[in-house]
Amino acid sequence: MLAGLLAIAMLAPAGLDARTPAPCSAGTLYLTIDTGWGREAEKIAEILKRRGIRATLFVANEPTHRGDRSLEPGWAEFWRARAAEGHVFASHTDRHWYFRGDPAPGIVRFVSFNNKNEERLDQAAMCRELNAPIERLRAAVPDAVVLPLWRAPGGITTPNALRMAESCGFRHQGWTSNGFLGDELNSDTHPNAVLRDRAIRSIRDGEVLVMHWGVRSRKEPYANVLDDVLAGLQARGFCFGQLSAEGRR
Repeated sequence: MLAGLLAIAMLAPAGLDARTPAPCSAGTLYLTIDTGWGREAEKIAEILKRRGIRATLFVANEPTHRGDRSLEPGWAEFWRARAAEGHVFASHTDRHWYFRGDPAPGIVRFVSFNNKNEERLDQAAMCRELNAPIERLRAAVPDAVVLPLWRAPGGITTPNALRMAESCGFRHQGWTSNGFLGDELNSDTHPNAVLRDRAIRSIRDGEVLVMHWGVRSRKEPYANVLDDVLAGLQARGFCFGQLSAEGRR
């Protein structure tokens, strides 16, 4: 028996004991991050860097906790640092409004969060909306790696929005059911400990995970438990990859 255990231990990679899953033995996960409020952005970035995780960053020009917007010059240094760390980027629309229906062929209804503003986008306007955040990003980070992917705010799409985006050269990328980490949820009803345990327990190989650089409405910042979530998933044997140009379904 002792000889058998020693043989197993000798086969384990250096730095791992025989009970520790080998890296990627459980599969690969794909972390994606939407812009959001940005309040915990630096803390999240530090966690990802320390854990060697490169994500796919979906960018929109959203209001932030600083009183500016996420793709304005004040955030240029932040985005340059993320590009230097090897993160890749994709579009999250420029204004982060919501798609609310297809009133006519080749037209999609685009509505602000508070429903005070509304536009009907034709093909050209849709392309401008998807390209604008990438243009803003490239003004600050010319060498940023940008994928031909986009994500609708809230993950809410319409048939016209999907077709029109494809014509602009963008393929929609959502997230998988277990990949919704829950950082947008009310922290009173969905505390961090519950979200943490659910993620570590339920996430499976190939999942596309989604979170934000901070969420304004959440009292208990999800960043406070992010390191625990990532550590738990890595301990299960998962590694983290980046989306390809084709995305994942």
